[in-house]
Amino acid sequence: MENAAFQLNLTKPLCVFDLETTGLKIGVDRIVEIGIIKVFPDGHTEEMVQRINPEMPIPAEASEVHHIYDADVALEPTFKALAPKIAQFIGNSDLAGFNSNKFDIPVLVEEFLRVGVDFEIKNRRCIDVQNIFHKMEQRTLAAAVRFYLNQDIENAHEAMADTRATLAVLKAQIQRYENTGYTEKDGTSSFPVQNNMAALAEFSALHRSADLAGFILYDKSGAEVFGFGKHKGKKVEEVFREEPSYYDWVQKADFPLYTKKILTEIRLRELKA
Repeated sequence: MENAAFQLNLTKPLCVFDLETTGLKIGVDRIVEIGIIKVFPDGHTEEMVQRINPEMPIPAEASEVHHIYDADVALEPTFKALAPKIAQFIGNSDLAGFNSNKFDIPVLVEEFLRVGVDFEIKNRRCIDVQNIFHKMEQRTLAAAVRFYLNQDIENAHEAMADTRATLAVLKAQIQRYENTGYTEKDGTSSFPVQNNMAALAEFSALHRSADLAGFILYDKSGAEVFGFGKHKGKKVEEVFREEPSYYDWVQKADFPLYTKKILTEIRLRELKA
């Protein structure tokens, strides 16, 4: 499936990964399987695939999708036990996946934070193959494989099978669109799909957010603003100055840990100002 002859233009490793989980709620659901392909600048790859005991029942509707059941992971290690190994394998790599900016990366970061591992995301380029695909063709992963590779995915919804498919689609996207123009909603045109991870990360981002789940956005001036609730569109620092209790409410509510971490950083910055 993968086009081995085409080499990504990397300045540091790129970890393409996929998660199978107990559900779709960031901050609540847990990982049951992770598949990672680490691509190095010289083109060679290393792989990691691991099933994980989520320490919670896997809902039937989730098992129907990925075919992983409670009994399949009962004797597997927990994420807490695996976190150092996974973090070391990823290292300082950039990250890529299919719907990864919206789901896989936030879930992975939540798992790390839950066990006390501060997995920094700010200095990584995050490339979402689905966003590139939806902007350029607007379809799904299985359709992407058929469209770009003229193949069908075997063993779909197994983490490593989906990861291999995602890497193959990413390479095919670059080859297909490298000289293809794209027009933004404001009328500006460019050639955004390049064999360059910074350009791909910028193009595959749906919006600029300070956190991973999109609760805290950046406005045109680069200031953090709330993307939800009664203070939507307002600057976070101003809200915390005018209504300090709102920070406490968010910390106690069911928001992702990474969102709470970013808000704490903003709160401390505002207190020092």
